[in-house]
Amino acid sequence: MSSSIPPSDFGVARLASQGLIVIFSKSSCCMCHAIKSFFIELKVHPIIHELDHYRTGKEMERVLLRLGCNPSVPAIFIGGKLIGGTSEIISLHLRGSLMPLLNRA
Repeated sequence: MSSSIPPSDFGVARLASQGLIVIFSKSSCCMCHAIKSFFIELKVHPIIHELDHYRTGKEMERVLLRLGCNPSVPAIFIGGKLIGGTSEIISLHLRGSLMPLLNRA
């Protein structure tokens, strides 16, 4: 996963740094819903940005694609750093690395 955010990022960098866990999502995406529920079950309450509710959401989605998120959502940032999507988060969790990462952030 690349973590270098391009200069014209349509606010992605600012929004990604707003909290410990930030999720870029779409309200119609089932994997987005699943990952949001997963974090809530862990008693972690992420900041969620629904791209379909932003006027520049499509541009923000293209920024996430350029960063290496494929598909573009869900895109999960922890401590302002892009971690990836659902598969990366679940993989970290299964390896026992997610909670230590959250605690360090």
